[in-house]
Parts: sequence; C-alpha cells; structure tokens
Amino acid sequence: MDNSIKILVVEDEMIIGANISIQLTELGYEVTGVLPRGEEVLNHAKENRPDIIILDINLKGKMDGIETAALVEQHFQIPVIYLTANSDDATFNRAKTTRPAAFIAKPFKQLDLKRAIELTISRMAGQQTDTTVHEDSEQPFILSDRIFVRVKEKMVKIMIADILCVEADRNYSRIFTTGKEYLLSLTLKMIEEKLPGNLFMRIHRSWLVNLQQIEAVGEDFVMIGNRKIPLSEALKPDLLRHIQKL
Repeated sequence: MDNSIKILVVEDEMIIGANISIQLTELGYEVTGVLPRGEEVLNHAKENRPDIIILDINLKGKMDGIETAALVEQHFQIPVIYLTANSDDATFNRAKTTRPAAFIAKPFKQLDLKRAIELTISRMAGQQTDTTVHEDSEQPFILSDRIFVRVKEKMVKIMIADILCVEADRNYSRIFTTGKEYLLSLTLKMIEEKLPGNLFMRIHRSWLVNLQQIEAVGEDFVMIGNRKIPLSEALKPDLLRHIQKL
C-alpha cells in the first residue's frame, strides 16, 4: 500500500521542473509527473490523482497557471501551490481568486517546498488558522478520507479505509494498517471523534476498529487480520447490531 503524498509539478521550464522533482523526491514525496502545459493537467489528474499540484503561474500555451488552477478546482478540488516570479499586481490578484493553498517565490529553496507542502496539508485539514508551520509539530491532520502524519521528517498519508484498528497508548494512539503501524499524538477519544462513526466503533476502552475489516467475532474478542482484539462485554451487542447493518 503506497502511503506517499503524490505531487504533480506543472512548469514549462523543464530544467526548473526537473529540479523541483528531484527536491520533492529527496523530501520523500512521490512526483506523479512534470508537465509543461496546463492543457495536460486534467487528464493527468484523472489518471494519477495527485494530492497536491505545484503550478507555475506564467505557463506558456493556451492556458496560464491561473486558468489551469480554476479548472482543477472545478473538476478535482486538488489544492494548488503556485510558483511565482515577479508577477505584477493584476496577475497576483487573479491568482488569489482561485484560493491557492500557498505561494512559492522563485528562486526557492528545498525548505520553501517543504514548508509550503506542510502548510497546504494543514489547510486541507482545516486545523491551522494562520500561516505558521511548525517543523517539529507531530500533530496529524485528519481529512474526510485520509490522515496526514509526520514520519521521520516527512509527511505521509494514511487512507482511512485502509485503517484496520486503533489502539490507545496513554495520550497517544497507534494506528494499524496492513503491515504498518503509526504512532499519533492524539488520544483514542480524539481519534474516535474524527473518524466516520458508520465505519469505526469503540469495542474496548483501548481499541477502536474498522467494522469492515472484522473477520470474526468471538466471545470476548474480534479478529482483524492475524490480530486478536479484546471485546468489551458491554459493547458486544452494539457491535453485532452495527455489523448486521453493513
């Protein structure tokens, strides 16, 4: 299961585009492509589903970056980070109407890319009210269908549907997916409040499970994969009712 954040680069100066691609790869992100024209973006987005698009405002061709961003918002609502190079006020004001997640001014450093991406993720989650990004923050960002969490100095995504179960670990929570485990700086109660209630259920004071991943229900446990998870006697009837509705 691929948990890399996917980023599309749209830049008509191919040397710059290649440089951005290299820097993103070094940061641990997956580059789905480097495109020189806005006209190519919609087809690419449909086939590859990037999480973020880094887009030069001053593209050559039939569409500039602003027109391209407007189409992306209309069809996919993928967040856009603009690349700018001395844009005039009129162009900048046009760009703002497309509600970009961030701007990066040319020339830029790898740290600028890193901060812009993390700012974009935080804005996607609606959990940051200003433009400050704390590089040492361990707070995950939970969206409707995915979670972004920091792992070894980079942000990775966990698709909510891929979560098997969540275990309380004092003030932290451990998320288990197939073959992987993530430690989040949120209590189990906070995780439970943010995950969809029709898909996840607390079955024990220390465990939250994905109802669609349950393989068997025993007298005092459930099986998910090869994991035996304790089941509270008081919560078992409610669990069985939920399973019957699936």
